[in-house]
Amino acid sequence: MTIRVLLADDQKLVRAAFAMLIGTAQGMEVVGQAGTGREAVRLAVEAAPDVVVMDIRMPDLDGIEATRRIAAQPALGGVRVLVLTTYDTDEHIADALRAGASGFLEKDTRPAELLDAIRVVAAGDALLSPAATARLIGSFLRGAAPPAAHGEGPACLSAREREVLALVAHGLSNAEIARALGLSPLTAKSHVSRIMGKLGARDRAQLVVTAYESGLVRPGEGG
Repeated sequence: MTIRVLLADDQKLVRAAFAMLIGTAQGMEVVGQAGTGREAVRLAVEAAPDVVVMDIRMPDLDGIEATRRIAAQPALGGVRVLVLTTYDTDEHIADALRAGASGFLEKDTRPAELLDAIRVVAAGDALLSPAATARLIGSFLRGAAPPAAHGEGPACLSAREREVLALVAHGLSNAEIARALGLSPLTAKSHVSRIMGKLGARDRAQLVVTAYESGLVRPGEGG
């Protein structure tokens, strides 16, 4: 299956470079390019990409707000957003993930890492650098006011599901969760999918944020 990518960056040269890179990658194609956040939202609706590569700093509408608007549209439930930033700070990362981004990457990353990141986000089964991301989110959320909760939060989960959620927050993949709990990979995957449904989460990124905000996992634990 070909991964359909929308590029959102206010710099034409950056978009052109990314487009050339993605265009030569096997199993990927660029379906649109946006120079503003508002244009990114419009093109996401029109092109229905699998992944939006979104810069944070853009005119008209910044990348975080554009991500929030994309994530808020039910028709775009399958669209994943990969945020690119030259400002690799806790606050930017937490804001982006809260807005609905599935991962983040520094803008000066190596070409191969960008392509790998797009594949990871498109698959929807792992965060980028999950353990490091979990620690970073936890560090910021420790002193931040929580946003509106999804559903009932972890309180609506069974004891096993809370255990699985904690392992997701520590950056474990489905296969690693299965090994840690003595489950089959299919059972671990089913648990994660059920947790997403109960919490109204789009992907694992939001599960990590929920785990930290609820206090189920605390900064510095595990990982």
